[in-house]
Amino acid sequence: MTTVVANPTSDLDSWIALLMDSKCLHEKDVLKLCEMAREILTTEPTLIPVPTPTTICGDIHGQYHDLLELFRVGGPPPHTNYLFMGDFVDRGFHSVETISLLLALKVRYPQRVTLLRGNHESRGITQVYGFYDECARKYGGSQVWCVFMDVFDYLPLAGLVDGKIFCLHGGLSPSIQTLDEVRSLDRFQEPPHDGPMSDLLWSDPDEREGWHISPRGAGYYFGPDVSEEFMHTNGLDLISRAHQLVMEGFHWSHEGNVVTLFSAPNYCYRSGNRAAIMEVDDRFKSRM
Repeated sequence: MTTVVANPTSDLDSWIALLMDSKCLHEKDVLKLCEMAREILTTEPTLIPVPTPTTICGDIHGQYHDLLELFRVGGPPPHTNYLFMGDFVDRGFHSVETISLLLALKVRYPQRVTLLRGNHESRGITQVYGFYDECARKYGGSQVWCVFMDVFDYLPLAGLVDGKIFCLHGGLSPSIQTLDEVRSLDRFQEPPHDGPMSDLLWSDPDEREGWHISPRGAGYYFGPDVSEEFMHTNGLDLISRAHQLVMEGFHWSHEGNVVTLFSAPNYCYRSGNRAAIMEVDDRFKSRM
């Protein structure tokens, strides 16, 4: 009798090829992929170190064909290293394909693809903004949505590129002054409504000094003095974040200390914005 040994790499390559052809995975393959992703993500720290060169990306929001164009422009993994700063799902029409491909690439090339959590990688938000309904429509129930939510609980909250670029989805928190405090957060949960984990996912830069209540209902507005102090305390050169639509795809604020990246062009298929990614080379030069 011949014993056939499963080849996870072969499965992943076939899944990636299928997804690149704009097709959804079968439900059993999604469940298997999510299990494989959890096994990898559980070993990663909450603040994950990322070497250069790497290409940093902002929100994708289910705009799957724009993600494929991003890979065409920036180069496909594993030839290009990528760091995605969250908000993979909701609002766009193809969130299932988007997160499936990103997870498949993460599992296939774990050292070359880094995925951070955004505020939309949560149960409460996805039930309102489209991902739950898309999963139910494409798979006939909620099981696929549930396993994706379990994976989201394992995603790191922030990345640190060569010790100098602090990457996260939203922004800073009045409860966090040091990178070690980010490292010590318990991320393996649905994001709470307030507190430091919520702030990292929801906060935005503002030109007013200090801290201000955010009209989003979560997180804070933080001023140039806040980002300057945080960078000085932690020896940083730049804070890179996503979370906000910016019409040119990128926007510098706080005298060049903060950059906002948005990687979903013509957001929601009507905004008319451009998309941007930031390439950081091994000499620490960046290019949009």
